[in-house]
Amino acid sequence: MSTMEQVEKLKEKANVTYEEAKIALEVSSGDMLDAIIFLEKQGKVKAPDNGGSFTTTSDETSESGNKEKPRTKAKEKQYGESFGSMMGRFFRWCGRVIAKGNVHMLEVRRNDEIFMTLPLTAVVLLLLFVFWIIVPLLVVGLFFGCRYYFRGPDLEKTGVNKVMGAAADAAEGFKKDIKESDNQ
Repeated sequence: MSTMEQVEKLKEKANVTYEEAKIALEVSSGDMLDAIIFLEKQGKVKAPDNGGSFTTTSDETSESGNKEKPRTKAKEKQYGESFGSMMGRFFRWCGRVIAKGNVHMLEVRRNDEIFMTLPLTAVVLLLLFVFWIIVPLLVVGLFFGCRYYFRGPDLEKTGVNKVMGAAADAAEGFKKDIKESDNQ
């Protein structure tokens, strides 16, 4: 949506009526440069003779005296997203994943007593870096009567604990089959 200030500024810069400025800003989603280009294509604004450009913001100088050009939506569409903004998005995503992993826990229980509780972030890191140690320990733990439960606001709604219970039951059944075959 365009604000009254934007409409006034476009009206003055492009020398068009209030209504034309408002329509141009609505079509361009409030982007001043796109609005001027829209008016130019409709023939309501004459393009600069020397191939120059319109300015819609005042030139601001940084502390070092260099002029900074604000990045416009049109340029981002044309050239794509900058590396810095992509990295910023990636790190924000990583932060959300880590925060979510710290809210969810893996509980290791033996004889209905909690033996150990680890945040899911730590479990994932252990699986990534010492996979060849952790996975056999988890499997051996099943045969020694350990059961694994996931706790957290999102995980309790899923059937992941049913699957973990089925794996523990399968290990118990396998143990019983081995004991019975030894007794015969």
